[in-house]
Amino acid sequence: MSDRGNLHIKGRVLVGPEDVRDELWVVDGRITYRRPPNTAPDPLVIQGWALPGLVDAHCHVGLDAEGAVDESTTEKQAVSEREAGTLLLRDAGSPADTRWIDDRADLPRIIRAGRHIARTKRYIRNYAHEIEPGDLAAYVRHEARRGDGWVKLVGDWIDRAEGDLAPSWPRWAIDEAIAAAHEEGARVTAHCFAENSLRDLVEAGIDCVEHATGLTEETIPLFAERGVAIVPTLINTATFPEIAAAGESRYPRWSAHMRRLYERRYETVGAAHDAGIPVFVGTDAGGSLPHGLAAAEVVELKRAGIPAAEALSAAVWAARTWLGRPGLDEGAPADLVVYDEDPRADVGVLAAPRRVVLRGRVVR
Repeated sequence: MSDRGNLHIKGRVLVGPEDVRDELWVVDGRITYRRPPNTAPDPLVIQGWALPGLVDAHCHVGLDAEGAVDESTTEKQAVSEREAGTLLLRDAGSPADTRWIDDRADLPRIIRAGRHIARTKRYIRNYAHEIEPGDLAAYVRHEARRGDGWVKLVGDWIDRAEGDLAPSWPRWAIDEAIAAAHEEGARVTAHCFAENSLRDLVEAGIDCVEHATGLTEETIPLFAERGVAIVPTLINTATFPEIAAAGESRYPRWSAHMRRLYERRYETVGAAHDAGIPVFVGTDAGGSLPHGLAAAEVVELKRAGIPAAEALSAAVWAARTWLGRPGLDEGAPADLVVYDEDPRADVGVLAAPRRVVLRGRVVR
């Protein structure tokens, strides 16, 4: 990691999709568009196309397929994100305590949603608080106080008695829980694959839905009207056929359902975007998927019919605004990525960052 305190970024600085400048400086770890005085140390010059660090709005740091991982593994996950140019992470549920990352200037910034909250025996083992509906609001308050402004519910999962996906919570419990989160100043998101879990969550005031594969022509207008965002995690959805095959012998209805959701995944996301639903980039990295996939998710959004510029913004400018974090603003911390070509013209460029600057220092 470079110890150079001052940088000069030259070429094209993408402050916003249409706000393009020729240069910026980094002084004492912060961005400025004012040329430093001649008495300042000579800066390290970096040339290329610069934009704010990418955002993965759905990942899990400190988690793998079996549950919480140790600090060494957690560090490797965070480094993988950094090396890919992903410098802001919304951790959408983890049983691990990752607060120590906040003290590391060389690791990405994390916005935590606390630990998943799921119905008893209705989620992946070792991941969530597994509780009954009467305790939901209390657990939501607890996780709202532990997190960074978000709480994560498991909105649906396979009901083994039904042999298919089913909502996890009765409406009254959702009403109480979302109201409790909002009283604590936190937003609520929920894991949802199925169609029949969505309406109650949206009408109860949820702020975001993860995956949202069950959106239909009946619920898409409701999301749009209420301004409920989605994080489709198309990279994760691509694994549905494999997941379905593994459970087909025991739960054929569920397996067929998962395949249907997979087959219409691009159509679903495209229709949501066309209706005006806010769509953001998230990968679901950290469970069974590796970290550092935000660039690939941008490509997936484009395949779903979202224009390249909007797919890019869903991982950069719009995502940072939604999460309340700055971009390349005057005085903001210098978290940025530099590319050899214009990522607005070809989002595939995002997979190959030339330089990564974190907190004002070159880390790649």
